[in-house]
Order: sequence, then structure tokens, then C-alpha cells
Amino acid sequence: MVEQTIPTAERLVQAAFELFDERGYDETTVDDIAARAGVGRTTFFRHYGSKEAVIFPAHEELLSRITARLESASEATRDLAVVEAARIVLRHYVAEGDRARQRYRLIGRVPALRDREMAGQRRYQRTFAAGLVGRWPGDPDAGLRAELMSAGVVAAHNHVLRAWLRGDTDDPEGDLDRAMGLVIAQASSDEAATTVLVVQSAHGPTEVADRVRRALTD
Repeated sequence: MVEQTIPTAERLVQAAFELFDERGYDETTVDDIAARAGVGRTTFFRHYGSKEAVIFPAHEELLSRITARLESASEATRDLAVVEAARIVLRHYVAEGDRARQRYRLIGRVPALRDREMAGQRRYQRTFAAGLVGRWPGDPDAGLRAELMSAGVVAAHNHVLRAWLRGDTDDPEGDLDRAMGLVIAQASSDEAATTVLVVQSAHGPTEVADRVRRALTD
């Protein structure tokens, strides 16, 4: 039985992870979790909509905090807000400690949980994209650029988080700052214009290249 002085929602989470380790995910039922936590089935569903939901962190709260941080940014501080929003999520997982590592191992074993994790990541990506679209005012490709940058933000965060979960780093925040620096640099780089020139000429490629170079520099 999980300690009764712990808040009910936390008791359910603790009970679930204990049972998943002891019996396996598929072999554990909602009734098992509720019984271990010392509550009834109705109480379980008052806090969590499904067995899967008890595993994942408070995504709604995190998404709300990310949205608030992105919306509070000015044009000059938008990139800083993106870094700080990504750090909100990282700090949440790091603060969980061993539970985050338990979740990571569990998701690696259960395909249904991997699917749910991916769905959650798409929500984070959409949230960042919505906050980034104003980064390119007047650009007809702003929506696409926001999608590309938000994908980079989520990928950078996940790369750092997984390294920490595996025990490959003891400075995840420093790693996140470096990773996000790469994402911002890529999004901020001047887009090089690429011209495809089709030339019909009796001259060889070297002479054609020299003539094009002279034409561009004259």
C-alpha cells in the first residue's frame, strides 16, 4: 500500500510505476493501481482518464506555461523566450529524477506508449510553431519557417533529455543551451539564394563558369 499521506494523484502515479516494474505494463490494470494506492476505481478516473495517462507528466500545464512564455516575448526577445520555454520542459523532467528514467524505460518497452509520446511531441511542436510564426513578419513562408524551427526545437530538447535519461550528461541545461543555439543559428542564417542556370554553349565548363562569374561581378 502506498503511503496515505501523499496526495491522491501522486499516490496513483507511484502505485502505477511500482506495479509496472513488478508485473509489467500490460499485466497491470486500473483496478490494481487504485487498490495499491488505497482508493477506488472512480477516484482513479477522477484524476486520470486512462492507464496511459497516469504515466505521462502534466502536459496541459507544461503547454500552458510554454504558451504564456512565448506570448510574453517581444520581437527582440522571441528567441530567448523559445530557449526559456524549452527549458521549462527540460527542468520538469529533470526534477522528476528516477521517475523520468522509469518512464523512459517503460516507453521503450511498450509500443502504445511510444505512440502516445509521439502524439504529445506533436502538440509541443504545434505550440512552438504558433509562437514562432511572428518571427518572420511579412514573409509568405513564415508558417513553413515556424514549422521547421519548431521541429528543430523539439528535436534539440529531446536529444538533450534522452542523453540525460541515459546518464550521458550531468549538465542537461548547458547542453540544451548549446543545442538551442544551433537551432536559432540555423533559423537566423541568411537564406542563400540558389540560381539554377541552364546554358547551351560550345564552350567548355571552365570557360562558361568564368563568363558567369565575370557577369555576376561586373
